[in-house]
Amino acid sequence: MKITVVGAGGNVGSTAALTIAQRDFAKEVVMVDLERKDGDKTLYPSKGRALDQWQTAPIHNFDTKLTGTSEYGPTEGSDICIITAGVPRKPGMSRDDLLQINADIVKKVTHQLLEKSPEAIIIVVSNPLDLMTYISYKESGLPIEKVMGMAGILDTARYKAFLAEELECSPKDIQAQLLGGHGDTMVPLPRYTTVSGIPVTQLIGKSKLDEIIERTKVGGGELVGLMGTSAWYAPGAAAAQMAEAIALDQNRIFPCSTYLTGQYGLNDLCIGVPVKLGHGGIKEIIEIDMDSDEKKLMDESAGHIQKGLEDLKRILAE
Repeated sequence: MKITVVGAGGNVGSTAALTIAQRDFAKEVVMVDLERKDGDKTLYPSKGRALDQWQTAPIHNFDTKLTGTSEYGPTEGSDICIITAGVPRKPGMSRDDLLQINADIVKKVTHQLLEKSPEAIIIVVSNPLDLMTYISYKESGLPIEKVMGMAGILDTARYKAFLAEELECSPKDIQAQLLGGHGDTMVPLPRYTTVSGIPVTQLIGKSKLDEIIERTKVGGGELVGLMGTSAWYAPGAAAAQMAEAIALDQNRIFPCSTYLTGQYGLNDLCIGVPVKLGHGGIKEIIEIDMDSDEKKLMDESAGHIQKGLEDLKRILAE
């Protein structure tokens, strides 16, 4: 099993690579990122991080080989490719500017990966997540089951962590699903949240549960406020978990951003829904029953993504 991580000179990509290596289910992880200039000196972030991480193998006891590169040749024959490449929004940069830049990056990376690994499965982590997953899917020409975005696993992990903290219980005992778009329009489903089979609504009052849900929605922003930059440990680990489920054919059920063709009454967009992940990628898109309030939230989230897609298509057409 060979896995490539693009953008691995950054924090999310390098965390995904190291997590995969530590779980020891892949033979090789190839870490790709651009060369960078520092005055007259050329730096190779992915090569440096790969070397540093490989030197932890005797400590963490794994055999997965980590190699870094600024070229795509070494990625040839990859089974799974994780795209974390992209730029954060900077002062003076409009939303349109960010969409244009990251869409161009994801398009280019998708083509470069598939040129060397035409049968690869693609996991997108770049933001805006649902839009970048759509771009990669459309550009790749791959079947739906082979292109997906990592968002719901991260959002659900934050939700579970906050619940475990409130309940003073193990996060291992919490089962939950968060659907919809990645960000403020995510769709919480308290009806489907349980703690060792006990509905969470029997353990936490509505007002406190609502507080936890709202904190989850702005979980990324909370971390930016604390650190001055976006999160990387949980996003990287979430992408690694998806890769592991696929590589080991675990048939795990996770919320992932995927292209819909009528499921949930939605078409021609990528949005977070429960899927079964295993050999070959997405084995099944699972449609769960929603009450009227939940369906309304899902439609609102989809509408937000659809507006983003319209903006993206307008920008790319200019």
